[in-house]
Amino acid sequence: MLLSWVARGTRALGSRVQDLSGPEWRNLCPGGDIAAKLASARMDVGGGARGVHGSMSVWKAEDRKEMLASMPVKDEGTEGEKLMGLDAIRGSGGMFPDEGTPDLLFDGVRFSDLPIIHAKVSKNNTLLVLTDSQGVVKLQRSCGIEGFKNTRKGTNIAAQATAISLATRTLNRGIKNVRVKVKGLGPGRMSAVKGLTMGGLNVVSITDSTPITFNLPQRPRKAKKL
Repeated sequence: MLLSWVARGTRALGSRVQDLSGPEWRNLCPGGDIAAKLASARMDVGGGARGVHGSMSVWKAEDRKEMLASMPVKDEGTEGEKLMGLDAIRGSGGMFPDEGTPDLLFDGVRFSDLPIIHAKVSKNNTLLVLTDSQGVVKLQRSCGIEGFKNTRKGTNIAAQATAISLATRTLNRGIKNVRVKVKGLGPGRMSAVKGLTMGGLNVVSITDSTPITFNLPQRPRKAKKL
């Protein structure tokens, strides 16, 4: 009784699959002819033949290949790290400094005479100092002065708020165009520069003065004996 019921259900499924193998089913399933795959994997229970069900893994493999083919090409490195030719550097339109950079004028002021904002960024704090072209200190702000305490001083939010505060005080002194020198690899490295621009300053140039040691690494400390 059970076998006859299964046989009738299988035959009905096979006839239904054949009915759906037309263009209407292909329009509903543009990714592949699923009706044809089901028809090929149909079992004939009444005739005694036993079908082999191995098409599901094949479909998964085909779907994975289509998914990988549709994915964008993986970028090797971050933006700005790719190689560029010398011709592209020469035609950069003043992006890189040259022998005529110190004589460029910004609102009537030479580039070499512009004020400098020194940003010392560490993992625990961010210090911003405004000096003139000769190095005389005019303003000084830090995350601790702005009210950030303990571990919050080393966050990028604190660095951005400190930079906005310094930019406001710099504008009150009548200074609009500044140069920026960044030193350190702390969390507020980029946030400090962004805060200066958000405060209304025109950042003419950004110089990275982070020191790099080329000496051989020192030997590690002797392990503590237990």
